[in-house]
Amino acid sequence: MTSEDFDPLAQKAQADALVEEAALRLRELLREAVSHLDPFPPFPGAFFTHAIEAEPAVAAHADRGCVVVCPDGELYELVVGVELPSFPDEQANPVSTRKEELRKLDDLHPRDYLVYAYNALTRVVEILLEQREGLSP
Repeated sequence: MTSEDFDPLAQKAQADALVEEAALRLRELLREAVSHLDPFPPFPGAFFTHAIEAEPAVAAHADRGCVVVCPDGELYELVVGVELPSFPDEQANPVSTRKEELRKLDDLHPRDYLVYAYNALTRVVEILLEQREGLSP
């Protein structure tokens, strides 16, 4: 093949297709693994959220909160905050003011999904092995 016959756009299209296919397969593996967690662990420090951190340092984005995998096997951004009482002199229970929000990450590029999902799957497998050891005599 000569340089004139080489099509860089075709190479890029093939690479994109491979990444997308890998992301779809990894999504299936992650959902399957998550379905075997019993119990599904609560997120550390969270009051209401059951989730596992999937945040690899290499894919972290300053504009995105903590990325987690939830019991449905999907990736979410976990946003934790506080809702202050509507009246300044109103006493608020810290638990009732806590806000934990999960935002589904439907818009991840397959390349980014691969990194987060692989990290999530690795952590889920570790937890599954810990749970299995806990059942062993």
